[in-house]
Amino acid sequence: MEDEPERTKRWEGGYERTWEILKEDESGSLKATIEDILFKAKRKRLYEHHGQVRLGMLLEYFVEEYFDQNPISQIGLIVTKSKRAEKMTELSGNSKKHVTALKKAVDMNCSGEPSLYNSLNLAMQTLKHMPGHTSREVLVVLSSLTTCDPANIYDLIKCLKAVKIRVSVIGLSAEVRVCTVLAQETGGTYHVILDEGHYKELLMHHVSPPPASSTSECSLIRMGFPQRTVASLSDQDAKPSFSMAQLENNSDPGLTLGGYFCPQCRAKYCELPVECKICGLTLVSAPHLARSYHHLFPLDVFQEVPLEEYKGERYTNLICDNEWIL
Repeated sequence: MEDEPERTKRWEGGYERTWEILKEDESGSLKATIEDILFKAKRKRLYEHHGQVRLGMLLEYFVEEYFDQNPISQIGLIVTKSKRAEKMTELSGNSKKHVTALKKAVDMNCSGEPSLYNSLNLAMQTLKHMPGHTSREVLVVLSSLTTCDPANIYDLIKCLKAVKIRVSVIGLSAEVRVCTVLAQETGGTYHVILDEGHYKELLMHHVSPPPASSTSECSLIRMGFPQRTVASLSDQDAKPSFSMAQLENNSDPGLTLGGYFCPQCRAKYCELPVECKICGLTLVSAPHLARSYHHLFPLDVFQEVPLEEYKGERYTNLICDNEWIL
């Protein structure tokens, strides 16, 4: 009988004392407290099962769309957790590498507080060595309302502004003051999402790069424009070879006859654009270069002129009798 109180305590310890968090309102009702408990449980359940998966899928879609519109650009991924920041992927123009890293990150446990300072500092150390003609952009997707920083983040914001790094932020929870200052000082944007559709819209807003300014530095870049060559199996001089990308990714290397051969060192690649691993030459195609140029130097907005005020030449279509203005 003397051990009975101890057994009772151990028995009670296996249960959550929910009755201690129930609080009555002014009218003596428990309805408001119960609804709050149910809402928090539902939110936690949805987050654990769907939150990270949906977030990852949208980021994968963003990466694919980004490289579709900016084929000669590069992206690097950084994640912050437990007051630290680490690189998921280095700066690269290989979209498959980034998508694979994002798929693996779904199972990652982001515990502890994030560090906005460490993340931005890591990004700055990578981007500040880029050539002057490049556009240095950082996009922060933040769900936390707090940040644990080892130093004054406002001093870091001044450094980001000095090296011309533009930082934009997409908030997943609520507005944070330091993010507002960060975006304003560096010339970026800051938005807080309303729902999933709004989040996707904000991500797609960052797919197109900002137009090049008149103060941007100009420099010559060496590029190669290899043509895809396809050899026939009946050709006795054809020699199958490995692709450099397959060897780098440790994938199943298959011997193929065709591909893109670097005009400088003759290394073979299966896709363009890519930076040659042997000689460092950037290999692209003409459509890739034209697509990036289209975003950097967009056409001026057309001004609508009423037909009555137009004084230029006009042409009449003899078939449909419509008037054309060229």
